[in-house]
Amino acid sequence: MSSPATTLRRLTGGSAPATTPDGTQTLRPDRKKPTRWYNLGGLLVFVVMAFPVYWMLVSAFRPGREIRSYDQTLWPSSFTLEGFQSAINSNFFWTSVRTSLIVTTVTVVAAMLLALLTAFAIGRFRFYGRKPLLIVLVLVQLLPPLAMLIPLYLQLNRMGGLNQYWALIVVYTVSALPFAVWMLRGFIINIPRELEESAMVDGCTRMGAFWRVVFPLIGPGIAATSVFSLVNTWNEYLLAYVVMQDNERWTLPVWLMSMTTQRGTNFGSLMAASVLIALPVVIFFMIVQRKMASGLTSGAVKG
Repeated sequence: MSSPATTLRRLTGGSAPATTPDGTQTLRPDRKKPTRWYNLGGLLVFVVMAFPVYWMLVSAFRPGREIRSYDQTLWPSSFTLEGFQSAINSNFFWTSVRTSLIVTTVTVVAAMLLALLTAFAIGRFRFYGRKPLLIVLVLVQLLPPLAMLIPLYLQLNRMGGLNQYWALIVVYTVSALPFAVWMLRGFIINIPRELEESAMVDGCTRMGAFWRVVFPLIGPGIAATSVFSLVNTWNEYLLAYVVMQDNERWTLPVWLMSMTTQRGTNFGSLMAASVLIALPVVIFFMIVQRKMASGLTSGAVKG
């Protein structure tokens, strides 16, 4: 049986009783944790990280004369859409949008489909070479993209893949697979096998149980993984710059860098173009952010 002091401590949320000189007990509150310093540090980190994004947004709406002025202010004196109009009406903008949409959409869909099947096989079956395959997936992630640039260029040149959509799609898909497989594997192994076995007892095949039972349950994992694949593919510059040499086949990051020339740079148009490029990723993230948040936490429980 617990003592009165222990019962009192539980009722008061952990406050320890203190004894006065006359023998009576009073509540002594625990020392307050220094949370305000943690909050202040977190706020400082947020300001440092958010300030470049804020400056990009503000500069996109600033007039050109104010951007070129030496007297910069945190808030523009007037707003204008000249930067957005100049960016949209510039050469190869819409063709770059088309290229980025085609390459990114096909890459994300192909990477998620292949990674889902691979992660299911690794998470559910025991086969020869399973552990070496997992190790290889990790080692591939450690290779810097710059080290593979020349071999990829030579191989694609021999295969006639320069200035072709399929070349970027294949390379991006292969690059996204290791991370996607590891992510989805963490979600699949958290789903009890008994659910699939019950579906198979009711008449489903192995693939039928996968699509009807497992697939709906790993929706948050697919959303989280697709966001990372989308961001990496949408913002990739180096390989797209090397493979897509034709101006009409540029992706948006390559087109954005073409706005910086030796004759000068229109920073208003450059900032406005950066906002336009980041906008689709932000919209997609807002659509799947709920599933992404739950997916990141549920996939990290068991590895």
